[in-house]
Amino acid sequence: MTKADIVNEISKNTGIEKVTVQKTVEAFMDTVKDSLVDGKNVYLRGFGSFIVKERAEKTARNISKNTTIIIPAHYIPSFKPAKTFVNEVKDNVKK
Repeated sequence: MTKADIVNEISKNTGIEKVTVQKTVEAFMDTVKDSLVDGKNVYLRGFGSFIVKERAEKTARNISKNTTIIIPAHYIPSFKPAKTFVNEVKDNVKK
């Protein structure tokens, strides 16, 4: 499902114009991104958490040149779904 699909679905279910829904969805995504950049986690009860994880420094190998490189510690965004969300997906996924 793409962002356009989400906008269409929300517009169809709520009767709100697509342009308004698109602005709202984009504002939501911008707010989540800005919060994570500021180091603040975002918690949505019943859905999940957008969190910032710290990756430790590690040593990696460049196989083609047979050299080692150091990958410095860094932060990455991550999503952790809520237990109710996970259970609903486990129980209801259509194959």
